[in-house]
Amino acid sequence: MGSLFYLSLMLLSLASAETNSAQGIKSARVLDLVIRDYTFQFYDKNFGTGMLHTLHLPANLSGIIVNAVRFRCGSLRRYGAQVKEFHLGVGVIVHPCVERVMVVRQNLGSKWSSIYYDNYNLYGYQLVSPVLGLLAYNAGDDLNSTTDPFELGILAGEKPITVDFRNTTRMANTSGIIPLCASFEGDGNVTLSNQVSPHVCVVTRQGHYGLVIESPLLPSRKKMSRWKLVVGSSVGAALSAFLLCLLLVALFVRVKKRSRMEEMERRAYEEEALQVTMVGHVRVPTAAVTRTLPTLEHEYRIPLS
Repeated sequence: MGSLFYLSLMLLSLASAETNSAQGIKSARVLDLVIRDYTFQFYDKNFGTGMLHTLHLPANLSGIIVNAVRFRCGSLRRYGAQVKEFHLGVGVIVHPCVERVMVVRQNLGSKWSSIYYDNYNLYGYQLVSPVLGLLAYNAGDDLNSTTDPFELGILAGEKPITVDFRNTTRMANTSGIIPLCASFEGDGNVTLSNQVSPHVCVVTRQGHYGLVIESPLLPSRKKMSRWKLVVGSSVGAALSAFLLCLLLVALFVRVKKRSRMEEMERRAYEEEALQVTMVGHVRVPTAAVTRTLPTLEHEYRIPLS
């Protein structure tokens, strides 16, 4: 019983670690590597050539749909292929052209497509389709040769590569607005181009693609340039300094006016007709001590009786 308990704890801890690992995926490149690893874990000897397989990803990658198909390099170039929304025309070039090629198609859904919105400069635009990815890896007959798969390059040849978003686009959000094709490049840039037909894009190589429209809430297509930010910050700092100077001047004038009023009151006390003396701590006016001087009445006579 105790061993079953410890085994349950170990399984729960492993599941928790796997969930935390998936939740911590913030890079589109890391997500590609995780999907690649799950693809080759699923791959075995019964993985028939030319047969499209749907991979079963763990619950922590819910929302992502991955399909994989293995081709012979020469056959892929001669006949092309249809891998879900991606149509590889005749003459498609695989570089390097190994004996067998594993083509992986990704549909990241609305949840995981946000990684591309966060990592690429889509300011002023919003996605109206899930991000679809097409990647290729080496896949030999010997299973040991796929223990360290590396990515291959796919280039359009005689005919272009098309991506059909008609079954994945949120059509209600594009009413009245013609979406643009967004190509998410490996260097972190986004290339926008027009559609060749409604919700169909032409691409030249493997990668990740989506449809975008101009966001009505963000009319500007580009982020504010650095020099504009510097100029705006300088103007704001100058305005703040000017307002601070006005406040200091107002305080100085108020103090000066109060000092002048005190000086006028002091002079008024000093120029009064009556002298001022201190009685305790109180100033009171006083008058000089004077009295009426006596006068002799020379003509005063004593009345006769």
